[in-house]
Amino acid sequence: MTYKSQLGKFGENTACQHLIKKGYKILERNFRKPWGELDIIAKAPDKTLVFIEVKAVSGVNGNLNGIQPEEQLTKTKLRKFRRTASLYAGHLPEKIDDEKGWRIDLLALTITPKDCLINHYENIC
Repeated sequence: MTYKSQLGKFGENTACQHLIKKGYKILERNFRKPWGELDIIAKAPDKTLVFIEVKAVSGVNGNLNGIQPEEQLTKTKLRKFRRTASLYAGHLPEKIDDEKGWRIDLLALTITPKDCLINHYENIC
């Protein structure tokens, strides 16, 4: 396992723990299809179906070469993520509350030797 994949797995595990503490129910992780991947699929406390992209960086100073985790979600990656979420939602409408619908969130993690800073951005597009 590469360092990047270890960091990604740690980031996703940490993100799930954070979401569960906030009252989310994790439905699926690492949903993969040829057209894209969804890191976490969850139900928010208000019953909204949420597709969550997790971006993590690590380093002694809280970032890796000055890159913030939010900067790793490019417009191209977000477009692909949105398309994958839309296809998932279209194929599994029973998972969507008619009143709440679905949204896309970003969990940006900055991992340092001492702690982990988590920024949760809701409904990013």
